[in-house]
Amino acid sequence: MVATQASLDACVDALCGLEPAFARAIETYGRPEPRLRPTGHVTLMRTIVGQQVSVAAASSMWNKLENAYGADPDLAAIRAADDATLREAGLSRQKAGYMRSLCGMVEDGEVNFDHLPKDDEEAIAELTKIKGIGRWSAEIYLLFSEGRQDVFPAGDLAVQVQLGRLLEREERPPEKLVREWAEPWSPHRGSAAILAWHTYNNEPL
Repeated sequence: MVATQASLDACVDALCGLEPAFARAIETYGRPEPRLRPTGHVTLMRTIVGQQVSVAAASSMWNKLENAYGADPDLAAIRAADDATLREAGLSRQKAGYMRSLCGMVEDGEVNFDHLPKDDEEAIAELTKIKGIGRWSAEIYLLFSEGRQDVFPAGDLAVQVQLGRLLEREERPPEKLVREWAEPWSPHRGSAAILAWHTYNNEPL
């Protein structure tokens, strides 16, 4: 798990033993901290709201949705709302469709966030049944909400860029190559992604 500082530190230590470049990164940037998000449908609702918009725009849209449907949004009301009504709450037509899909699947018991499969690939497959939730979103949820230590969002641009830098590659590696690099790091690939984000955003110590 990478849900606590102690568990993340243990994974990072193991990772550094597998790849010296990560040990050098820790010396330069210090240790990353856990990134925790709540489990459950609200986190994925916020993911849908935040797709392809700025942080400020996502925050504004979520505030409108929350004002209209509650902090733990009323799933039945959203599911029953038409596009025009959801647009007043800040959602585009596409996002309205995604949101109704998520609400419907949760209400109908087609996805249960308390009992996702323990196998990471099976859990990703379960989450990507939700319209608008792709592999990256599913991986981010499993890594940060459930703290799964071997989930590795290799499709993330910042992960690709920073792993390329840490491993001293001249160009940003494609997702397929990054996944190949990460295979020997299992079962600590999640901490590799967390370390990449940490070093990508921070200045050297």
